[in-house]
Amino acid sequence: MKAVSTGLRERKKSATRQALHEAAVALAVEHGPERVTVEAIADAADVSRRTFSNYFASKEEALLHGDRLRMQLLLDAVRARPATETPWAALTAAALELDRRLGARDPKWVTQVRLVRRHPTLAAQQTGTYSALEDDLTAELTARGVTDPMRARLTAAAFLAAIRVAVQAWLDRPAGTALGDVMREALDATGAAFA
Repeated sequence: MKAVSTGLRERKKSATRQALHEAAVALAVEHGPERVTVEAIADAADVSRRTFSNYFASKEEALLHGDRLRMQLLLDAVRARPATETPWAALTAAALELDRRLGARDPKWVTQVRLVRRHPTLAAQQTGTYSALEDDLTAELTARGVTDPMRARLTAAAFLAAIRVAVQAWLDRPAGTALGDVMREALDATGAAFA
Protein backbone atom coordinates (compact mmCIF):
# COMPACT_ATOMS: atom_id res chain seq x y z
CA MET A 1 0.00 0.00 0.00
CA LYS A 2 2.84 2.39 0.86
CA ALA A 3 4.48 2.05 -2.60
CA VAL A 4 1.18 2.90 -4.28
CA SER A 5 0.62 5.99 -2.12
CA THR A 6 4.24 7.11 -2.60
CA GLY A 7 3.82 6.73 -6.36
CA LEU A 8 0.60 8.72 -6.31
CA ARG A 9 2.17 11.41 -4.14
CA GLU A 10 5.12 11.75 -6.54
CA ARG A 11 2.78 11.94 -9.55
CA LYS A 12 0.79 14.70 -7.85
CA LYS A 13 3.98 16.62 -7.06
CA SER A 14 5.14 16.22 -10.64
CA ALA A 15 1.77 17.41 -11.95
CA THR A 16 1.86 20.47 -9.67
CA ARG A 17 5.43 21.29 -10.73
CA GLN A 18 4.44 20.95 -14.40
CA ALA A 19 1.33 23.12 -13.90
CA LEU A 20 3.45 25.85 -12.31
CA HIS A 21 5.96 25.64 -15.15
CA GLU A 22 3.26 25.85 -17.81
CA ALA A 23 1.59 28.77 -16.04
CA ALA A 24 4.92 30.60 -15.82
CA VAL A 25 5.62 30.12 -19.54
CA ALA A 26 2.10 31.15 -20.57
CA LEU A 27 2.19 34.29 -18.43
CA ALA A 28 5.70 35.19 -19.62
CA VAL A 29 4.60 34.87 -23.24
CA GLU A 30 1.52 37.01 -22.62
CA HIS A 31 3.05 39.72 -20.40
CA GLY A 32 6.82 39.35 -20.67
CA PRO A 33 8.87 37.61 -17.97
CA GLU A 34 9.72 40.85 -16.17
CA ARG A 35 6.01 41.55 -15.54
CA VAL A 36 5.18 38.08 -14.22
CA THR A 37 4.98 37.60 -10.47
CA VAL A 38 5.18 34.49 -8.38
CA GLU A 39 1.68 35.27 -7.12
CA ALA A 40 0.32 35.39 -10.67
CA ILE A 41 1.95 32.04 -11.49
CA ALA A 42 0.53 30.47 -8.33
CA ASP A 43 -2.93 31.88 -9.10
CA ALA A 44 -2.82 30.62 -12.69
CA ALA A 45 -1.87 27.15 -11.48
CA ASP A 46 -4.55 27.33 -8.76
CA VAL A 47 -2.13 26.85 -5.87
CA SER A 48 -0.96 29.04 -2.99
CA ARG A 49 2.16 31.21 -2.98
CA ARG A 50 3.54 28.88 -0.32
CA THR A 51 2.98 25.88 -2.58
CA PHE A 52 4.88 27.65 -5.35
CA SER A 53 7.80 28.15 -2.92
CA ASN A 54 7.79 24.43 -2.12
CA TYR A 55 8.57 23.70 -5.77
CA PHE A 56 10.59 26.62 -7.09
CA ALA A 57 12.89 29.26 -5.63
CA SER A 58 11.98 31.88 -8.26
CA LYS A 59 9.79 32.59 -11.26
CA GLU A 60 12.85 32.09 -13.50
CA GLU A 61 13.37 28.61 -12.10
CA ALA A 62 9.71 27.81 -12.78
CA LEU A 63 10.03 29.12 -16.34
CA LEU A 64 13.07 26.94 -17.01
CA HIS A 65 11.81 23.77 -15.35
CA GLY A 66 11.49 22.08 -18.76
CA ASP A 67 15.21 22.68 -19.39
CA ARG A 68 16.09 21.03 -16.11
CA LEU A 69 14.01 17.98 -17.03
CA ARG A 70 15.61 17.70 -20.47
CA MET A 71 19.07 18.09 -18.96
CA GLN A 72 18.40 15.30 -16.49
CA LEU A 73 17.25 13.09 -19.36
CA LEU A 74 20.44 13.96 -21.24
CA LEU A 75 22.61 13.06 -18.25
CA ASP A 76 20.73 9.78 -17.82
CA ALA A 77 21.26 9.03 -21.53
CA VAL A 78 25.01 9.67 -21.22
CA ARG A 79 25.21 7.39 -18.19
CA ALA A 80 23.40 4.65 -20.12
CA ARG A 81 25.92 4.67 -22.99
CA PRO A 82 28.33 1.71 -23.23
CA ALA A 83 31.54 2.14 -21.25
CA THR A 84 33.51 1.16 -24.35
CA GLU A 85 32.55 4.35 -26.21
CA THR A 86 34.93 7.26 -26.22
CA PRO A 87 33.67 10.14 -24.08
CA TRP A 88 32.79 12.37 -27.06
CA ALA A 89 31.07 9.50 -28.87
CA ALA A 90 29.00 8.78 -25.75
CA LEU A 91 28.01 12.45 -25.39
CA THR A 92 27.08 12.75 -29.06
CA ALA A 93 25.14 9.49 -29.18
CA ALA A 94 23.26 10.42 -25.99
CA ALA A 95 22.27 13.84 -27.36
CA LEU A 96 21.07 12.43 -30.67
CA GLU A 97 19.24 9.55 -28.98
CA LEU A 98 17.47 11.98 -26.65
CA ASP A 99 16.47 14.11 -29.64
CA ARG A 100 14.97 11.02 -31.30
CA ARG A 101 13.16 10.02 -28.09
CA LEU A 102 11.66 13.47 -27.59
CA GLY A 103 10.41 13.45 -31.17
CA ALA A 104 8.58 16.39 -32.69
CA ARG A 105 9.34 19.72 -31.11
CA ASP A 106 6.90 20.78 -28.44
CA PRO A 107 5.71 24.30 -29.35
CA LYS A 108 5.79 25.22 -25.64
CA TRP A 109 9.49 24.31 -25.49
CA VAL A 110 10.21 26.39 -28.60
CA THR A 111 8.36 29.31 -27.00
CA GLN A 112 10.44 28.92 -23.85
CA VAL A 113 13.70 28.82 -25.85
CA ARG A 114 12.71 32.00 -27.67
CA LEU A 115 11.88 33.70 -24.34
CA VAL A 116 15.32 32.84 -22.98
CA ARG A 117 16.89 34.20 -26.12
CA ARG A 118 15.19 37.60 -25.64
CA HIS A 119 15.47 38.04 -21.87
CA PRO A 120 18.83 38.32 -20.08
CA THR A 121 17.43 37.34 -16.66
CA LEU A 122 16.26 34.02 -18.06
CA ALA A 123 19.57 33.49 -19.85
CA ALA A 124 21.37 34.05 -16.53
CA GLN A 125 19.16 31.48 -14.81
CA GLN A 126 19.73 29.03 -17.66
CA THR A 127 23.49 29.50 -17.30
CA GLY A 128 23.21 28.29 -13.71
CA THR A 129 21.29 25.22 -14.83
CA TYR A 130 23.88 24.49 -17.52
CA SER A 131 26.68 24.95 -14.98
CA ALA A 132 25.18 22.26 -12.74
CA LEU A 133 24.88 19.92 -15.73
CA GLU A 134 28.49 20.70 -16.68
CA ASP A 135 29.55 19.54 -13.20
CA ASP A 136 27.58 16.30 -13.58
CA LEU A 137 28.94 15.65 -17.07
CA THR A 138 32.49 16.35 -15.89
CA ALA A 139 32.05 13.71 -13.18
CA GLU A 140 30.64 11.27 -15.73
CA LEU A 141 33.55 11.87 -18.11
CA THR A 142 36.00 11.31 -15.26
CA ALA A 143 34.25 8.02 -14.51
CA ARG A 144 34.68 7.15 -18.19
CA GLY A 145 38.44 7.52 -17.91
CA VAL A 146 39.16 11.17 -18.68
CA THR A 147 41.86 11.52 -16.03
CA ASP A 148 42.84 15.14 -16.63
CA PRO A 149 40.27 17.23 -14.69
CA MET A 150 40.70 20.23 -17.01
CA ARG A 151 40.16 18.08 -20.11
CA ALA A 152 37.04 16.53 -18.57
CA ARG A 153 35.59 19.97 -17.78
CA LEU A 154 36.56 21.40 -21.18
CA THR A 155 34.92 18.45 -22.91
CA ALA A 156 31.71 18.84 -20.91
CA ALA A 157 31.67 22.61 -21.50
CA ALA A 158 32.36 22.28 -25.23
CA PHE A 159 29.62 19.67 -25.55
CA LEU A 160 27.05 21.88 -23.82
CA ALA A 161 28.13 24.91 -25.86
CA ALA A 162 27.70 22.91 -29.06
CA ILE A 163 24.19 21.86 -27.99
CA ARG A 164 23.25 25.43 -27.04
CA VAL A 165 24.59 26.83 -30.31
CA ALA A 166 22.82 24.11 -32.29
CA VAL A 167 19.46 24.95 -30.69
CA GLN A 168 19.96 28.67 -31.39
CA ALA A 169 21.00 27.96 -35.01
CA TRP A 170 18.03 25.61 -35.44
CA LEU A 171 15.63 28.38 -34.40
CA ASP A 172 16.99 30.49 -37.28
CA ARG A 173 16.75 27.74 -39.90
CA PRO A 174 13.73 27.17 -42.12
CA ALA A 175 10.75 25.34 -40.66
CA GLY A 176 11.08 21.62 -41.12
CA THR A 177 14.81 21.54 -40.38
CA ALA A 178 15.47 18.70 -37.97
CA LEU A 179 17.11 19.73 -34.70
CA GLY A 180 19.01 16.44 -34.68
CA ASP A 181 20.67 17.33 -37.98
CA VAL A 182 21.78 20.72 -36.65
CA MET A 183 23.02 19.11 -33.41
CA ARG A 184 25.00 16.52 -35.39
CA GLU A 185 26.58 19.32 -37.42
CA ALA A 186 27.58 21.29 -34.30
CA LEU A 187 28.78 18.23 -32.38
CA ASP A 188 30.85 16.96 -35.31
CA ALA A 189 32.47 20.37 -35.74
CA THR A 190 33.25 20.64 -32.03
CA GLY A 191 34.14 16.99 -31.48
CA ALA A 192 37.22 17.02 -33.68
CA ALA A 193 39.12 18.55 -30.75
CA PHE A 194 37.72 16.12 -28.16
CA ALA A 195 37.32 12.76 -29.90
